[in-house]
Parts: sequence; C-alpha cells; structure tokens
Amino acid sequence: MAKRRQLILLLGDQLDRQSPVLAGPINQNDLVLMIEARGESRRVPSHKARTVLFLSAMRHHAAWLREQGYNVVYVDINDRDASDFETAIANAIQRYQPSQVRMVEAGEFGVQQRIQEACETSGIELQVLTDPHFLCSREDFARWRGHRKSLVMETFYRHMRKRLGILMDGDAPSGGKWNFDAKNRTSFGRQGPGLVPPPPAFTPDAITRQAISDVEHHFPDNPGELANFAWPVSREQALVMLEDFISHRLPAFGPFQDAMWTEQVLLYHSGLSAALNLKLLHPMEVIEKAEAAYRAGDAPLASVEGFIRQVLGWREFVRGIYWSEMPAYLQNNALNADQPLPAFYWTGDTDMHCLRSVIKQTLQTGYAHHIQRLMVTGLFALLLGVRPEEIHAWYLGIYIDAVEWVEAPNTLGMSQYADGGLLASKPYAASGRYIQRMSNYCKDCRFKPDRRVGEQACPFTLLYWDFLIRHETRFARHPRAAMQWRMLHKLEQTERMDITFQAKALRETWR
Repeated sequence: MAKRRQLILLLGDQLDRQSPVLAGPINQNDLVLMIEARGESRRVPSHKARTVLFLSAMRHHAAWLREQGYNVVYVDINDRDASDFETAIANAIQRYQPSQVRMVEAGEFGVQQRIQEACETSGIELQVLTDPHFLCSREDFARWRGHRKSLVMETFYRHMRKRLGILMDGDAPSGGKWNFDAKNRTSFGRQGPGLVPPPPAFTPDAITRQAISDVEHHFPDNPGELANFAWPVSREQALVMLEDFISHRLPAFGPFQDAMWTEQVLLYHSGLSAALNLKLLHPMEVIEKAEAAYRAGDAPLASVEGFIRQVLGWREFVRGIYWSEMPAYLQNNALNADQPLPAFYWTGDTDMHCLRSVIKQTLQTGYAHHIQRLMVTGLFALLLGVRPEEIHAWYLGIYIDAVEWVEAPNTLGMSQYADGGLLASKPYAASGRYIQRMSNYCKDCRFKPDRRVGEQACPFTLLYWDFLIRHETRFARHPRAAMQWRMLHKLEQTERMDITFQAKALRETWR
C-alpha cells in the first residue's frame, strides 16, 4: 500500500540541504512546498536587495531539490496564490489533500502561528520538527536559563564553548582567556584601513536576474537599490564566501571589528550573516573553519575568538532570548520612547555625515556591519528616543540578513534598551566622540563631536547629554552605568537647561 502523501513545507530561510524534513529516502508521493508571498515584502517595507536575496536563494534551492529527485510545488511571486502566505498554504492543502503538513520550526513566532492557524482551519495535522541548524535548541536554552535572575551572554558563551569543546585546550580556554575583547577595539587611525582584500562578488545568473526583474515589478516603491547586487544565493557561493573570509579577512577581523570608514562596506567582516540565516551555511562548519585557521597558525586567537563569539555566543543567545520572551517582547518600551523614526532613515538625506554614509551604504547594498548598526543608526535612535516598534520595523526590512529572531533582540534589547536590561545590562549610549574615535565620518561633517550645545554641536553629543539628563533617575545608581551618569555633575544648571532646550527643539524638527 502506497504511503500517504505528506506536504513538506520549506520556508524561505530554511534552505538547509541537510534539513530533517528531507531525511531518509525520497518518497515520490510527497510534495515539497515553497512559497514566495508578496505580502512578506510589504508587511514591513523590505529592501529590494533583501527580497531578491530571499527569492533567488529559494529558487536556487528549489532547482537543487528537483535535481535530487524531489517533487517541488513552487508558488512563484507572480502566481495568484502568492498574495499572502496563509492563502498559499490553504490552497495547496485543498489541491493536494495531504495526510499531514511537515516542517522544521519557523524562525519567526508570528510565521509559526500563521502556519498553525492555516492548518487548523484546513483540518490538517501539522508536524513541527526541531531545527538542528542551531547549536542550542530552544529547550536547551530554557534549561540553561532556568531560574537565573540575570542573563549574561558571556556566561552563556562560556557554557557553549565548554559544552561543544570550541577553542578549548582540555578544560581551559585556548590562550588561557575566554575573551580577547580588549585587543579587538582598534580604530584605523588617520591613515585609514589601507588596501582591504575585496570580498568575492557573485555576478547575478539567470535566476537572480529574474528575481531582480520580479522585485522591480512588484515592489517598485520599496527602499533600496539593486545595481550592485552581488550576494551569495546558493550553498556553493556561500562556501566560496566562507573560504575567502577565512583566508583573507579573518586574521585582521579581531582588532578592526569595531572600526568604520567612509565608503568601505565590509572591511574585515565576514559578510556571512545572510548565508547563515538562510541556512546556506551551518554555524558549526563556520566555527570549525575559523578554529582550524587558529590551530594552523593562519589567524591570531584574538580574531578567531572574537568571530566565534559572534556566531556561537551572540547569535545563539539572542535566538534563545527571542523564543523565551515572545510574543510580548515586541511590545517592550522600557524607556518610554515616543519619537517617530526620522524620514531620513529611508533616504540618507541628512547633514550628519556618519548617518548619511551608513544609511546610503545600506540603501545601496542592504548591508552595514554590526558597529554601524549599533553605534550609528541604533545609537541615534536610542538618544533621540525613537519608538522601539518603528526602529525595529526599519531594521527588519532594511538589512539583507534580517530575520525577526535575530533582529528583534539585537534592536529592542541591545540597541534600544527597550527590554529594560534583559539582553544588555546597560544602554549602549555614547556621544559623537565615540564615532570620531572609531571612524573618519566626523572629518567632513559640519558638526563638531566635542560640542554639546550651539550651532555646531554634534546632534549625537547634544542628544547624549540630554539622554543622561532625561534618564538620570533610572541610571544614576546603576552598577554598570552610574559612571556615565556621574559626568552630569560637571554641568552647570544653565548648561543643563540649554541642552534640554536645544534637544527638545531638535526633536521637534523630526516629529
């Protein structure tokens, strides 16, 4: 008797060739369902490059599945069923009458809910498998978290290092230290970064060119440009990107991971986050490649440890936070921020050189590295007091590697302190002096990062001091932040009033 048909649902960020839903011999009766839903690029205004990346990577993966002998039902963005995700699932269930829908757990809480509801409405069983792409399952994270009153990423990171034997020499961390952050905060200085090895650029093939055409047709008003699209869209290309990073940029990644420079997009960063989040690469193979470079003497420990901490530490940690706190996490607003997101976040049209550079780079490429996000676009939103849900929506739509499980905790927790310190123990607040120290953005800016008030006052510096004044009661006795707030003691009352007045006027220009 023939096995009853299963509908195997593969989401756009589940392009793992070793997915558990594909395990075992191919059953010709089963169907693999992949859906391009137009509504997903409109739910938040999605950068054109982000949408092209998803569509092209999905289409390349579907082609690979067919080569392996799978029966693929592909809902193309041009199809009538592609209006929204729920409609496509319901119509597929009605058309093919499967015995059940089978999937790996979704990365986004809301997507999983919508799939569950669509299956319940259609009266079909939904089987959900644990995602082995991650090195710490949701259940493992819950066990680690237990009854801890505070969650510290460094503690979690060390736990994961020991559990998996990563960068360990016996029971001790390699090099005798867990963390080499002190060596990883170097700027380029006035001389600049010099000749940075360029990353590989992947010329769009026929599949990617069609995805570009489809995006321009369906989403002409979405933000972003596509002229320079060159991101990896297949596992083969992602592996090339990984090898290139390990060989050419990893050795210098550590000291310069926080540095920024005008018109330098990737610098020594890997550019692998999108490939990891689409599951074209597995985090363990990335970690093992980096550790092997250290063991072979091809990359210094500080660089390798700093990179592995991002993949094994932050990436796994924020996913655990996301799933243990949803759905309420998205409503957090601990600092009562109520300012609308300035319109220049969608255009880059501002006199502030750092913001103009980072936003225009983002619009051109769909990418900015983590310090550009945290300490330029994120810092300004924090100091200005932008509503968390608005800056969250911007980050989710504007970056090619953005999926909610990783973007929301990084934005609402680390960047905006909207979760009240669950993810980051203190706000990442700084003045324009930080940006001056870590970049060349201030060199050609009309504002002066050392000025708090006046016509030439850097908005970052003005708003930083205003942030200290506005939140003095909350943080004046904070164990990790109190030192910053003690700086207020050097301000005369008249200067405090000038800062408050000028900051209020500045906010009004963006309301």
